[in-house]
Amino acid sequence: MKRIKCELMYDGSRFSGYQSQPKGRTVQQELEKALWKIHKKVPIKTHASGRTDAGVHAMGQVIHFDTPILMPAERWARALNGELPGDISVKRTEEVPDTFHARYSVTGKEYRYRLYRTPYRDPFRIVHAYHYPYPLDVKRMKEASAYLLGEHDFTSFCSTKSDKENKVRTVTDISFFEQGTDLEIRFAGSGFLYNMVRIMVGTLVKVGNGRLEPDEMVRILAARDRGCAAQTAPGEGLYLWQVHY
Repeated sequence: MKRIKCELMYDGSRFSGYQSQPKGRTVQQELEKALWKIHKKVPIKTHASGRTDAGVHAMGQVIHFDTPILMPAERWARALNGELPGDISVKRTEEVPDTFHARYSVTGKEYRYRLYRTPYRDPFRIVHAYHYPYPLDVKRMKEASAYLLGEHDFTSFCSTKSDKENKVRTVTDISFFEQGTDLEIRFAGSGFLYNMVRIMVGTLVKVGNGRLEPDEMVRILAARDRGCAAQTAPGEGLYLWQVHY
């Protein structure tokens, strides 16, 4: 058996998330359907670096699977792309040792969140970025983001649906990139909790619109209470950008 690592990208707008589920179309189901065809109707299980929610996109999701097929590793990308729908694309494939695991070998992740601030909604971007038609003070948002850097208990920035007992994570970088009305926020860290990036974005937006002071991040973190942070930002602006091993 060979273990194949795949890096893929997908438009999450027509998926009910990454992980297989009884109802709704998912990325994992489409991947395993493609592998099922390539393996002559033999089920092949995939393992991902993590799951993404409905509407969330990926530029660098990583999965692995084990296969008995003796095919050069680099050819798997073409084979899979020949069976996958147009909103999923495998960027590259390689053979890895059987000690590698797409989820448990992760050392860090990078997410990016995209907003655009035009007064009108762009129908061509409605599922690919968060439309926020009001002024935002990015300088205040940058000031607030500094309080989120480092190791903290991020309970206040985690969905109450999370099953993780340990909510301590390390955020190594939060960067802001502006181009005209577009704003992209980069988040890098050792790992992220369920909805953590989207809740951080929602709270930073509340600072940017003046409804929170930047230093209130200290109080929100210390409270360890989801009710103290702002609303979760919409899924369409979020991209799993890169996974590090």
